[in-house]
Amino acid sequence: MRNKINLRNLAIAGFFACALASCSRDFLEVPKEGSITEESYYQDESQVFTGLVATYDALRKNSGGFENMITMMNAGSDDQYAGGGGESDGAGIQSFSNFSINQFTIPESFWSDHYQGIFRANILLQKISKVQMDASKKARFIAEAKTLRALYYFNLVRMFKNIPLILEPVSPTNMYSITQAKPADIYAQMEKDLLAAINDLPATVTTDEYGRLTKGAAQALLGKVYLYDGKKAEAATQLAAVNGTPGGTSQYGYKLLTNFSDLWVTNNKFNSESIIEVSHTNKSQAGWGNWGSGTDEGNSVCVMVGPRGYVKNNASAPDLPAGWSFNVWTQNFYDFMKTDPRFSETVFDLKALKAAGAADYVPGYKDTGYFMKKFLPTSADVSPLGGDSVLNYQKNSYIIRLADTYLLEAEALGGTGARAQALLDAVRFRAGLSSVPVSMQTIKDERRRELAGEGHRFFDLVRWGDAASVLASRGFKANKNEVFPIPNNELNGTKLVQNPGY
Repeated sequence: MRNKINLRNLAIAGFFACALASCSRDFLEVPKEGSITEESYYQDESQVFTGLVATYDALRKNSGGFENMITMMNAGSDDQYAGGGGESDGAGIQSFSNFSINQFTIPESFWSDHYQGIFRANILLQKISKVQMDASKKARFIAEAKTLRALYYFNLVRMFKNIPLILEPVSPTNMYSITQAKPADIYAQMEKDLLAAINDLPATVTTDEYGRLTKGAAQALLGKVYLYDGKKAEAATQLAAVNGTPGGTSQYGYKLLTNFSDLWVTNNKFNSESIIEVSHTNKSQAGWGNWGSGTDEGNSVCVMVGPRGYVKNNASAPDLPAGWSFNVWTQNFYDFMKTDPRFSETVFDLKALKAAGAADYVPGYKDTGYFMKKFLPTSADVSPLGGDSVLNYQKNSYIIRLADTYLLEAEALGGTGARAQALLDAVRFRAGLSSVPVSMQTIKDERRRELAGEGHRFFDLVRWGDAASVLASRGFKANKNEVFPIPNNELNGTKLVQNPGY
């Protein structure tokens, strides 16, 4: 969701990307050298805008760097294994996939990168009141910062549950005394921020502002937050405003794409189904030296899910660059999905191609021969610019898209009634499927098919209370593995308390 006005083109980039690099020890420290400091910055509208772009930049966590939300959360679902080159290829993702994860193997960045975004939002919200600028622009910037802060907290509370609630800049001297808030207080703050933001966000944006948050984006996120908070009626109201008439065009211009396959076309960015989208580019020319640092702009999911050592033997096989074989599909998911019209855009069946002699590859860890098609890179996607090509794929990723909010609203409606039926039908009809009676089970099944591999499945299973039974064979333990352990470095010398069971 980084917009076209990129932080990397701004002089302050190093200050935001490097000085605010983690949530432990140096989380709130600012550089003591040079003329640019947090105290001297935010003097005019252009500087505030730079700070806003920096706040957006933390959204790259969804699909940028090795430790991204999509591949990590997929690995802990019943549909995919961590995969990769071996059982030690990424201690964090492997230990989440088999639920041996602990405070030492959990990648710290899932905590610190989100708090980095929150820190940037807090600084902006503190400083902007004294800046002389157009009142409507100021209100919009504030609304964007609050929506981003809510989104970062939403990821944190779903991953870690027991987290600090920090709403203003904290000095390095007193950050060690911070304690965790009740999850209910985190949800209350997210809801407060989003309700305050909605009216000051635009209904739509022009092409030069693609990637910036809109009223519909904040309402969609609020609806999702309400659903996780158990407030189904409130969730249904917000999501209905986003969704409009099922299958039609909503008040914000959202509409299901005619073809499911069009969602995964690299150049089909910010389409009518996109509500919150993470933008990627090859223009940063990322290399191994800065990969995952925040200065790289490529989509890492693409190279991670590609098959290792891929070789095309004849014209019946696609032309693909090799990848790292993470997030391979399980046989159970393959069997569940194989008759669905979305199968070919969801599963790349390299097992069948190899059996036919059309292609070959090097099997990775937990190999099934079934790879994730949605983010599978083609040779045409390989960057011609500088840097390491595998780190510069340009495909965007969705955080929230319309089919997701259709099914969330149907769930919020209890999986019953004419509107829930229409919402479910619209998703199925787009896929070329006939109607089935709406119920919670048919909604669950449809989310599994429609949103496969997009990082939602684990959170869905936990929200439904199904994780303990569905993931038992993977090592999941009830009342423990619903959330991550808090990273060890965040506990040392602080008043934070580890999550139960770890």
